[in-house]
Amino acid sequence: MRSHYCGELNTSFIDQEVTLCGWVHRRRDHGGVIFLDLRDRNGIAQVVFDPDTQDAFNLADKVRNEYVIQVTGRVRHRPEGTVNSEMKTGEVEVLGSALEILNTAATPPFQLDEHVQVGEDIRLKYRYLDLRRPEMFEKLQVRAKLTSIIRQYLESNDFMDIETPILTRATPEGARDYLVPSRTHSGEFFALPQSPQLFKQLLMMAGVDRYYQIAKCFRDEDLRADRQPEFTQVDIETSFMDEYAIMGMAEGLVRQVFDDLLGVQLGEFPRMTYREAMQRFGSDKPDLRIPLELVDIDHLVKDAEFKVFKGPANDSKGRVAALRLPNGANLLTRKQIDDYGKFVGIYGAKGLAWIKVNDLSQGVEGLQSPIVKHIESQVMAVMEAVGAENGDIIFFGADRARVVNEALGALRIKLGEDLHLYKNEWAPLWVVDFPMFEDASEGNLTPLHHPFTAPACSVEALKQNPEEALSRAYDMVLNGCELGGGSIRIHQQDMQQVVFNILGIDEVEAEEKFGFLLSALKYGCPPHGGLAFGLDRLVMLLTGASSIREVIAFPKTQRAACLLTDAPGEVDNKQLRELNIRLRKPNAAE
Repeated sequence: MRSHYCGELNTSFIDQEVTLCGWVHRRRDHGGVIFLDLRDRNGIAQVVFDPDTQDAFNLADKVRNEYVIQVTGRVRHRPEGTVNSEMKTGEVEVLGSALEILNTAATPPFQLDEHVQVGEDIRLKYRYLDLRRPEMFEKLQVRAKLTSIIRQYLESNDFMDIETPILTRATPEGARDYLVPSRTHSGEFFALPQSPQLFKQLLMMAGVDRYYQIAKCFRDEDLRADRQPEFTQVDIETSFMDEYAIMGMAEGLVRQVFDDLLGVQLGEFPRMTYREAMQRFGSDKPDLRIPLELVDIDHLVKDAEFKVFKGPANDSKGRVAALRLPNGANLLTRKQIDDYGKFVGIYGAKGLAWIKVNDLSQGVEGLQSPIVKHIESQVMAVMEAVGAENGDIIFFGADRARVVNEALGALRIKLGEDLHLYKNEWAPLWVVDFPMFEDASEGNLTPLHHPFTAPACSVEALKQNPEEALSRAYDMVLNGCELGGGSIRIHQQDMQQVVFNILGIDEVEAEEKFGFLLSALKYGCPPHGGLAFGLDRLVMLLTGASSIREVIAFPKTQRAACLLTDAPGEVDNKQLRELNIRLRKPNAAE
């Protein structure tokens, strides 16, 4: 039906006859000449109808936005002074000679141009219309190109694309499973996979050696801007490669993606230990574009009269840290400082102490803050430790280390965003040497990643001191966003059993949940490891989108609902009886 896409047209087509198909993006009537901006997946072309072609002109007069039409005409230069340099086809137009209306359209619930201002709920309800907008379609194109680059890179490195099951067994991976009742096994359930973790390890045991999959994963968890109940990850696993080789391979993939899609050279990725990341930035995914760092001052305020500082400084699980904002005293108003105090409260901080540095040459007298009088003996040493200069403002966090890290780490990001402190556009890194476990409730330990991550120590060392054990895990971080993470896996049965024991998983429970894995470990399991990239997050960063909902064709809302199809929905009693399920309606109290 078409000879060319709209976005293809340029001056090389002058005087050629073309046939275009698409949607009417905009219609304009200029004193007897009708202009139609025709849109398809490739771009927009301007089509002109004048009264000389009476039938086509009369039909063009009836056309409205979003009508589906077919146009035939001759390509010509736009008249002098009407060239649109912002359009790919802005130097040419099509003088229409024939027009056919293939379908009419009702008035859309919102305008489909780049200036659309409409609530996300409306956009999601009419997603098929929202995706017609060029800026939305471009995101889908980036996503498609990205997956193509990933496949080419991995397959050129001898990775095989292998599908793993969607209906599987529920396994503990840190989030709630989506459960699927079985009709043929009454009272039993499948689970949708949170990741293909166990299956890709089994593929290594099967001798596949190098596996990848662009896999759908499902997690029933509370949602944020970068979370969805169903999401896509680039899943990779390989045998006989250590963590350094795996990181090098993954780094090469991401560099290839940025070079091909954005023309950006990321270079080598620096490596930073988890301990250093938490100490300097309060986060295990630090945004290195922001030149602000946390500085420990516990040792300086242990003997201070100020109990807010003294208590955490003398607590083995506490932390007192400072965050220096250069020229902050001149940048921030008192109201803004108070607002930042409210902001850190979101992360459990009881307040935000601060000191304005007016004139260091005057000593304590040159400092302005309600807390100075309480740390008068220590304050100049603190100023020296943080590298304070005139005009700075110093923020302080004092609490349990976790609270301080989360509060000041978030404040650092917030200041970077609000004050545009970014020193470069892209800042990738690897975070390595994660703890094997973290404290859960009542002194129990839980895996920081998952229970199949290999420790960086021997079985005996792990048994003797699990709290201090490091793992062979690694996370790739870009601009403060965790792009992907992975680890070397446990490939020996005795080590896996010790990890289960530390986590309080006894032999009966281990056999019930992971018996197939433990059995496979007996039969010559190779050393192996891998990682997974969040495809949605990567597209979000590449396109500058504010949410992964912007880069998924049909996303869910933050309440895990699909407004387009009105899912989830009820099912009839016949289906429930087939599944041997009876619903219990929650009472008002619940």
